[in-house]
Amino acid sequence: MRNPHDILIKPVITERSTGLMEENKYTFEVDPKANKIEIKHAVEKVFKVNVITVTTMSVHGKLKRQGKTKGYTQNWKKAIVTIKAGQRLPIFEE
Repeated sequence: MRNPHDILIKPVITERSTGLMEENKYTFEVDPKANKIEIKHAVEKVFKVNVITVTTMSVHGKLKRQGKTKGYTQNWKKAIVTIKAGQRLPIFEE
């Protein structure tokens, strides 16, 4: 089994993700090779909470231009984790 800190890269803080926090749903950028079971175990081990569901999606890189040069941003994987009611993740409270 892999290290949980290698699976969870960083939390995603956007207007939509902060709205989801009221429903006990937290958003993370995760390793693109990680599956839902690995993500669930990583969140439970790092934050010591009970995970109910995990939803994942692959986000494709956007086309960016700077002058004549074109390029794409990096593809990444997002996971929305639903935890048990009454529990909180301290990383998002600050």
